[in-house]
Amino acid sequence: MSAATVTQATPLRVQGRLSNWKNAHDNAQRAAARGFGVFPLSRNKVPAIASPHDRDHKCSGLQECGSFGHGVGDASTDPDIIRAGFEQAPHAAGYGIACGAGPLPLIGIDLDRKNGVDGCASLNELAATHGFKIPRTVTVCTPSGGFHLWFTGPAGIHVSNSAGRLGPGIDVRGTRGYLVGPGSRGRAGEYTIHPSITETTVHPIPELLLQLLKPPPPPERTHVIPQQGHSGDALGALVRFVAQSGEGSRNNRLFWAAARAWEHVRDGHIAAGEVTGALVSAAVAVGLAERAAENTVTSARRQVGAWPVQSR
Repeated sequence: MSAATVTQATPLRVQGRLSNWKNAHDNAQRAAARGFGVFPLSRNKVPAIASPHDRDHKCSGLQECGSFGHGVGDASTDPDIIRAGFEQAPHAAGYGIACGAGPLPLIGIDLDRKNGVDGCASLNELAATHGFKIPRTVTVCTPSGGFHLWFTGPAGIHVSNSAGRLGPGIDVRGTRGYLVGPGSRGRAGEYTIHPSITETTVHPIPELLLQLLKPPPPPERTHVIPQQGHSGDALGALVRFVAQSGEGSRNNRLFWAAARAWEHVRDGHIAAGEVTGALVSAAVAVGLAERAAENTVTSARRQVGAWPVQSR
């Protein structure tokens, strides 16, 4: 797998310090020339162009509507598009680099080191615990004393953005996320390539670290075939199904069991008055709140359309 590369931006300074706008624009163009989609940021590290849409409007980005103002949705590697975007952002002082897109999507690991939290220590602990090594990839120093580690992921990977989920002081920038590019100037200072990094290759993310970033698999859908016989057998099997639930699957299993129970009610095999109390009690025993469990059982009843069979 080839790796994307980026070099430290060192624009020429002919007469003193370059303006924030030109500094940001020139650095963004250099990053784009190396394959990174970019867009302008303000000194507050947020997109520098206001949205052209009403608050409830849904638009994925520049390519969809032709207007700037979508944040990371405006990211481009086209020099003309980048220039046009910066022309609409005269107060831009930095640029964002889009993560989670392209054939080698960028994944950013943002390590904070402030307020008593050390993201570097947290990442080192993860590496020791799970048995992976952290390669000397492109590293950007942030004004607050932290670091942005750049990695590439496999094509088509979805990595959710998160803050602190992986560990204290570790934020993740993935799909529809972005990193502040090196050379950007924020209110606290400038973002720079780490001085000890001489190799500018963006390395693939360690596989074991990538596994930690992926969302957990959906809860296993276990199908229970109720025992044949009187209503107590069928309802008892469904109650046991709920009682065996683990965290993360309790509500799904309760809904499935309730739907099956209400189907039995609809067919006249279980008395309606037995269902809610039995299933809610089992759900509460495995940690669900009583009101939430009652709502789930009621929702399942509405879906099935179960009402007691009238005796004749």
